Amino acid sequence: MKHPKRAITRDIRTRRPKRVARAREEWERLDWPEAIRVRERMTRAPMTILWDATVGVAWKLMRTRKLRHLPVLDKSGRLVGIVTDRDLRQVILDPAIQEELGQTPNAVNILAVREVMTWGVVTVGPDTDIRQAARIMHEQRIGALPVVENGTVVGILSETDVVRTFVEVLGEGVLSKPARWGLEH
Repeated sequence: MKHPKRAITRDIRTRRPKRVARAREEWERLDWPEAIRVRERMTRAPMTILWDATVGVAWKLMRTRKLRHLPVLDKSGRLVGIVTDRDLRQVILDPAIQEELGQTPNAVNILAVREVMTWGVVTVGPDTDIRQAARIMHEQRIGALPVVENGTVVGILSETDVVRTFVEVLGEGVLSKPARWGLEH
């Protein structure tokens, strides 16, 4: 007795699809504008903080300047980490830490930034392609990349900078014409 699912013959199952999907590299090459470098889109001379500053100072600086990421430098000016608003909120609002430090309003002035920062900071150079930087940010799930040149922090590239760049590129018509991408129906 024949199996009822075998109604599709072998030649139909194995034929080539009508529309072949494009490879990832081919998509990236198609009518994409000339490479945009991180140096063109980064925030130059970013606000930084020393690693022995207190959490209270970092919090106040981030609130007044409306920042979400602060590169952390050691006494010699070398990048050693990054502190985010999320790191600081965790410390300020964590009941266990508040209990340990006491309920005084100055409890945040006891901890140093080096105790709450992220040590393994991911960086890029100023000549990195913006797409590569965006890919790193997406894969590593980070919101900002310090830009380092010759051991010195020269800028910071945030999610906002990347999104703004892609909005401008898309506005130039890279994706607005489906014929360029072989997507016409």
